[in-house]
Amino acid sequence: MPFRILMDPSLYPRMAEVEDAHWWFAARRAIVDRMIAELELQPDAAILEPGCGTGGNFAMLARRGRLYAMDADASALGFAARRGLAQLARGTLPGDIPFGDLRFDLVVMTDVLEHLDDPAGALGAVRARLTPGGALLMTVPATPWLWSAHDVTHHHRRRYRAGELRRVVIAAGFEVVRLSYYNFMLFPAIAGARLLQRMRSRAPLEAAGRHDLAMPPAALNTMLRRIFASERHLLGRIPVPFGVSLIVIARAPRAASATAAAPLPARNAN
Repeated sequence: MPFRILMDPSLYPRMAEVEDAHWWFAARRAIVDRMIAELELQPDAAILEPGCGTGGNFAMLARRGRLYAMDADASALGFAARRGLAQLARGTLPGDIPFGDLRFDLVVMTDVLEHLDDPAGALGAVRARLTPGGALLMTVPATPWLWSAHDVTHHHRRRYRAGELRRVVIAAGFEVVRLSYYNFMLFPAIAGARLLQRMRSRAPLEAAGRHDLAMPPAALNTMLRRIFASERHLLGRIPVPFGVSLIVIARAPRAASATAAAPLPARNAN
């Protein structure tokens, strides 16, 4: 089947350059890592990252098990291969998940679903490749009125509301364990910047090449990373009614004989 470009290929070199240190990527990894720790995976767990991009999550995920990763873009896989931490293959959701008949204990999709024309089909395909009781951890951009030239450049199809994301995950056959907005501490600043950008541009939704991949000064980058990453201590412990993004943990159906770890309590789900 043809491989569909899900993001502007010109962004991959810049992403590979900044994603290890940029505050947004680094803080998101810290939050995702904290969530994965609560899943109590076995040391040899099979982990799949669809839409892996240039591999910024690899070091974090490879500590948790055997890492497999796929992307539709060959240039992105070229950057990811330099990390040497995952078995890589070209693939797309929903119709072309590689690695034979291997089933996975965890699938991690960080800001992937919003790129896809068939999100329900993609999640159904992911569920079919999980072990009984296997986990899906997923992040997506949230709050549709934040739509901006950034979303256009990154080839997003949508931004999600919590209820909408819950419905599509459940419709794909998952049990939602935890669902929350996040990136809420910086929400006022980010929302203000997006609205200001919209007011200043005559055609903000048609702008090309705009993105948020510029590295801020070191001190500002550190401050933003610490603020954003500190949310990992709060998610699941307090209700979060708004945010720039959403994060969800869901479980595939569990067979009666399955021995996977017990599911997390479904607390503080929006």
